[in-house]
Amino acid sequence: MLKWLKSPATETQVSHGQRLWLYALAIVIMTLLVIPTLIVIPMSFSDSQYLEFPPEVWSTRWYDNYFGSHEWMQATRTSFQAAFLTMLVATPTGVLAAYGLHASSIRFVRAAFVLMITPMMVPLVLVAIGAFYTYVQLGILYTVTGLVMAHTVLALPLVVIVTGAALKSFDMAQEEAARSLGAPRWKAFLTVTLPQIRFAVVTSALLSFLTSFDEVVVAMFISGGDNPTLTRNMFNSLRDQIDPTIASISTIMILVTTGMMVLAQIFGQKKTPK
Repeated sequence: MLKWLKSPATETQVSHGQRLWLYALAIVIMTLLVIPTLIVIPMSFSDSQYLEFPPEVWSTRWYDNYFGSHEWMQATRTSFQAAFLTMLVATPTGVLAAYGLHASSIRFVRAAFVLMITPMMVPLVLVAIGAFYTYVQLGILYTVTGLVMAHTVLALPLVVIVTGAALKSFDMAQEEAARSLGAPRWKAFLTVTLPQIRFAVVTSALLSFLTSFDEVVVAMFISGGDNPTLTRNMFNSLRDQIDPTIASISTIMILVTTGMMVLAQIFGQKKTPK
C-alpha cells in the first residue's frame, strides 16, 4: 500500500499519495450520485401502496403489475423500438458527418460543426414545440417515425462530437496510404479508419440509444395515442398519482442502461496485439 502511494500517478511524477485527496473527493461525489439511484431498487420490491424505503414487506407486486399491464408493455415496446431505430439512423449519419467535417478543407467547416450541434444548445422544450407543430402539418404526430426523427436530431450532436474527437487522434496518413494503393475512399474508410475508431462508434451508438430511451420532454409533445413512450407514461403517472410501479420500471431501466454500458466496453475495446 505504501509503495502504491509513493508510485507516480501521471507522467509528471505526481504520486498517488499526493492525489489521495482527489480520490477521496471523487468517491464522495460518486457516492452522492449513485446512492439516490440505488435506493430505487429496494423500493421497487416493496408491497406498500406508496413509495416506501426501506420496505417493511418485500414483494414483487409492482413488477407483476408492470409486466401484466398492457399500457406499460405498449409503452415499453415503443421506447425500445424508437431507441433502436434512433441508434440505427443517428450513428451512421453522425459518423459520416464527423468524418466529412474532419476530412474537409472548406472554409466553413467550423460553422457547419456548430450548426450540427445546435440541438444541444437549444432548450428541449423549444425543440419539442417546433417538432409538434411540424408533425401536425406532416401528419406524423404520435407515430414512431416522428419520434425517431426527433430523437435522431437530439442524438446526432453527441455522435458527431464523440466520433470527431476520435478522428482527431487518428492519423489520416494511414487512410491516404490505402487510397494510394488503389483502395476507393469508402473501402479505405471501412477497412482502415473505422476499425481504429470503433470504440468511439460503439459509444456513439450507446449514447444514441440512451438519448432516445431516456428522453421525456420531446416525448411529452410528440408521443401518445397508440405510441406513448415509457418515460412519458412514467411522468404522467407521477403527476397524476404516485404509483410504485414506477420504481420497478426505474430499476429495469437502470439494468438496461448499465448492461448497455458494459456491452459497449466489451465490444468497443481495442484489441491488444499478442
